[in-house]
Amino acid sequence: MSDNRSDYTPLEITAAASLAQGIQGFELRRPDRGELPQFTPGAHIEVRVPNGMLRKYSLCNDPAEGDRYVIAVKREAQGRGASASLVDQVHAGDMLPALLPPRNDFPLAERATQHLFIAGGIGITPIMSMVRYLKSSGAGRFKLYYLNRSPEVTAFRDELAGASFRGQVTLHYDDGDPERAFDLWPVLERPVPGVHVYCCGPRPLLEAVRDMTGHWSSSAIHFESFLDAAVTHTPQDRPFRVRLAQSGAVIEVAADQTILEALRAHGHDVPSSCESGTCGTCRTTLLAGEADHRDFVLMDDEQATNIMVCISRAKTDEIVIDR
Repeated sequence: MSDNRSDYTPLEITAAASLAQGIQGFELRRPDRGELPQFTPGAHIEVRVPNGMLRKYSLCNDPAEGDRYVIAVKREAQGRGASASLVDQVHAGDMLPALLPPRNDFPLAERATQHLFIAGGIGITPIMSMVRYLKSSGAGRFKLYYLNRSPEVTAFRDELAGASFRGQVTLHYDDGDPERAFDLWPVLERPVPGVHVYCCGPRPLLEAVRDMTGHWSSSAIHFESFLDAAVTHTPQDRPFRVRLAQSGAVIEVAADQTILEALRAHGHDVPSSCESGTCGTCRTTLLAGEADHRDFVLMDDEQATNIMVCISRAKTDEIVIDR
């Protein structure tokens, strides 16, 4: 998607309200109150926040509501500042530039006979759109496991605990105690034909679900990252080189830089979408070297010959990719 300012559509913030401790909800409409581009459950929009950053936020309302978009934003004090800028500086009546139409890297599986949702924290946002759609349309059966620290930080708590979702939603609070974490293994132990699993939340939750679903068909497991800054770096990250096989060019990747960022900085147009290692758009053939895989897409037998350049790194001093 282009990031040219001429591509932006100004949307008006018609409502802003707290949804839970540290989480702000925003309703966006066209200034003339006309219809907005349609979206599907699980979709997101990209907006330019006041500090200039471009960030993706999942739409959490029912897609049948064609005249508005609703997003929920967690203020991440330790993030790069995008969510804090949006929560602290944007109010009802303000205009917010958005790149439209919405995109969807986390769609509902059309052939699923049942949907199993696992959400952690603010990862509930795309899943809210999904369950609202399934509830209003009757398009399919579902179960939702919504895991949180406490009721106070749980967005949409009253709605999901209400009568309309009775028997379909499990809310669990662990107070930050690992000993009180919800045991997902009984839920995921037996793959069921036709059931698709969707997980959105913090990286430890995604990793836990990935580990517990290794015996499921990969096509039945879907992940989405919700982070303010989707790519996280560790103190152990170090610089490395990427050699482009087609041109022979060698590009240095800094310790705090992704391969995707380094390629773009050198003028290479690389397709990408989620930029969190969950959608597979940036899959690139790995020809030599050993990758440090950090995605949620590649199967074990694919890792030796593929790499997701939006998030994965190198274990060797140099890797060679087919570009």
